[in-house]
Amino acid sequence: MRTIALERTVLAYEDVGPDGDIPLLLVHGHPFDRSMWEPQLRHFGADRRVIVPDLRGYGASGGAVPEWPAFVDDLAALLDGLRVPRAVVAGLSMGGQIALELWARHPGRVAGLLIADTTAAGESVESRAARIAQAQRLLREGMDPYAVENLYLMVSPDAPPEVARHVLAMMRSTDPAGAAAAQRARADRPDRRAGLETVTVPTVVVVGSEDAFTPVTDARVIADGVPGAELVVVDGAAHMPNLERPDAFNAALQRLLDRVPTH
Repeated sequence: MRTIALERTVLAYEDVGPDGDIPLLLVHGHPFDRSMWEPQLRHFGADRRVIVPDLRGYGASGGAVPEWPAFVDDLAALLDGLRVPRAVVAGLSMGGQIALELWARHPGRVAGLLIADTTAAGESVESRAARIAQAQRLLREGMDPYAVENLYLMVSPDAPPEVARHVLAMMRSTDPAGAAAAQRARADRPDRRAGLETVTVPTVVVVGSEDAFTPVTDARVIADGVPGAELVVVDGAAHMPNLERPDAFNAALQRLLDRVPTH
């Protein structure tokens, strides 16, 4: 693990693999940390530079985001600090929303996009209220009740036991204050569906066939909206196909990397 001091926070991150091709930036979801990308770090880090941060308020990165754009500004500042002008960006769930936001705010930093188990839609009145209520609950009760209730929505009941244990441990170890701040920030994030047609970089959209949080219909909206995007449905996986079905997920990511110009 490495750390980098940015203007407003300190981020923990992994930075492995050789320079050469455009680096790969992996953005984790809620309420996880950079360890959710272990299968991808092992697979791709042998041949390509792979950068995997803990988002502010998660894992070993302290603090809490004051508003939604802070996640994106942190990533842009991280790339600046590592002297990485552009990266192929892969994000899952909240990380996918952050990846779309990075494209919207800093398109010149994005060489390709993998959007996994994500919705581009903004919040409804009801879902916004639910996020605010969840933030309050996390602060009141801590992470354990949330983690137990949601484990077999994050992964399928047939997930390998070691995967389920890993996901549960990540959720339980998350700082409730950081997770609550993220939920409040997400409640006010913009709807990015209208901007999908502006995405001009190679894009792959991945979703688990059993994802109840962001189902295949949500993924199809993104794939249909981004010109030339590929949709990959990972059979039997729930919300975290990168952990449940890493071979299928890695194959989809490799196809994206193959489409990204090297310069």
